[in-house]
This record gives sequence, C-alpha cells and structure tokens, in this order.
Amino acid sequence: MRKKTRKPIRYKSITFKVTSRQKKSLDNFCKSRKSTPIKVIKRYIQPLLDNYAHSTPVNNFVTVNQLELFKLD
Repeated sequence: MRKKTRKPIRYKSITFKVTSRQKKSLDNFCKSRKSTPIKVIKRYIQPLLDNYAHSTPVNNFVTVNQLELFKLD
C-alpha cells in the first residue's frame, strides 16, 4: 500500500506595530537569550494558539451597568 501524502501546512502572515521602545526591549531580550524576535513571540503566544484552536466563541454577556433597550421575554 502507498503511504498517504501529508496535507501541506498553510501559513498566514500577521503584522502588528510596536513602538520604538518596545522594539528595543524586544531586541535586547532576544539578544540576551540568543533568540530571534519571531521565535520569542511565537513561544509566548503558543499556549493561546493551542488551547483555543477548536473552541466555540464566547457569548457576549450583559453587564449590570448596560441599558436594556430590547427585552426578550
């Protein structure tokens, strides 16, 4: 039997802005740990990416201070 071919992993790019001070801090952090900014960022968001991949969205809840414009009885 032939081995089943593996489905290729599709990557998506995400961009975000940081201030010059945040960039400097990130660079210093990476330099002290002999790593790259991408590896550091991926490492710290990995728990978020793993835990919420297949979860359902959280329902919006009404806080006590919000007005009730439409009452659903």
